[in-house]
Amino acid sequence: MDYATNPTDGIRIAYRVTTPPAGAEGSTAAAGSATPIVLVHGTALSQAIWRGFGYLKALSPGRPVITVDLRGHGRSDKPHADHSYAMPLFVGDVLAVLDALGLERAHYLGYSLGARVGFSLAAEAPGRVASFTSVAGAPGTGVGVFDRVFFPGSIAALERGGMPAFLADWEQASGNAVDPMTRAAFLANDGAALAAYMRETERQPRVPDAAIAAFPMPVLLVAGSRDRPRLEAAHHVAGLLPGAELRIVEGANHADTPRHPEVLPLVETFLARHP
Repeated sequence: MDYATNPTDGIRIAYRVTTPPAGAEGSTAAAGSATPIVLVHGTALSQAIWRGFGYLKALSPGRPVITVDLRGHGRSDKPHADHSYAMPLFVGDVLAVLDALGLERAHYLGYSLGARVGFSLAAEAPGRVASFTSVAGAPGTGVGVFDRVFFPGSIAALERGGMPAFLADWEQASGNAVDPMTRAAFLANDGAALAAYMRETERQPRVPDAAIAAFPMPVLLVAGSRDRPRLEAAHHVAGLLPGAELRIVEGANHADTPRHPEVLPLVETFLARHP
């Protein structure tokens, strides 16, 4: 694990670079010099999801893969102040990683929160983004988003009892047990930091339509048919960007989308068209 420091506020961001070992099956001589791709996780998750979902194994033979823990998540610093989670700071975290690696440009794929950061990154620093893939993402959220994604009172549960209370209330509200991989990822979080992130996120403005319409990079939008808010957002963005590719994953909800068996092949095909 390596670390980059956001120069704005000194927060340390954990990241890892995965490349295929020399002579590995499927690797090519050009893989090390190919444009890298940055993979960024969703709320309360970490860079570990990309190994679990198979993205590292599939993508690293063709190019370096950079996985990042956003602030407040994984092994990155976890400040407790709401203002530490303003969107420009998240964008600065990604840029700090690129700068630490000496990279002028990279492909970018984000899931949920990671995609929301990607929309802002593409608007604020379009020259640093070779292509942008949004998986179950949107250019903004709004008040009550976490109550809709998880359960009513989700932030209050974090403030009351941290991650154990959050998971217990989530299971009670859904009527289903949280799967072991998700449970382990959520329990690794700092409840106070996650609550601060959620509160600030609901205050942040969305990326303006005019900024999205000016995106110069290739864009892939992936949304599940049962993830209605992100599906509507993907259709909206596709209307602003006639050249964007929109792919709808039938039967997938918000949590299903990044690990659905159709999604990774879509990403590989997209990258092959935009090397």
